[in-house]
Amino acid sequence: MATVELRFSAQPEHVRTARLVAAAVARRAGVDEAVLDEVRLAVGEACSRAVGLHRSHGITAPVSVVLTEEEKAFSIEVGDAVPEPGSALATPGARGGSDEPEGDGEDEMGLAVISGLVDDVEVRSGADGGTIRMSWPTALAAVRS
Repeated sequence: MATVELRFSAQPEHVRTARLVAAAVARRAGVDEAVLDEVRLAVGEACSRAVGLHRSHGITAPVSVVLTEEEKAFSIEVGDAVPEPGSALATPGARGGSDEPEGDGEDEMGLAVISGLVDDVEVRSGADGGTIRMSWPTALAAVRS
């Protein structure tokens, strides 16, 4: 299992770099060429969402992207450091709490776009932050099916 990890400061200009890296690693992992645009768009949405969450909550920790090539699938996890509401580390308004920060609608829109692009997507949040995990089959998986 090959893994590539990327961390970047929560600046919008770094999202493009994450998209390019994700597409290159997905291509090398054997993701179908026709799906690479979906990979780029989904990673762009997930990273933009994480950047927005970090900036709106004043978090200086980096956004993380983990790209993993498995035997039959390629997965990407985009992580943020915004705690889930109700956790000891949460601030008011974190992830749609009682004092919702501006841009929360953009957060939900980003998740809707990702769900429309990726068949296998999982969104988790906890005291340490949130993660969006997306995966796509590789060409090797299609051959074995």
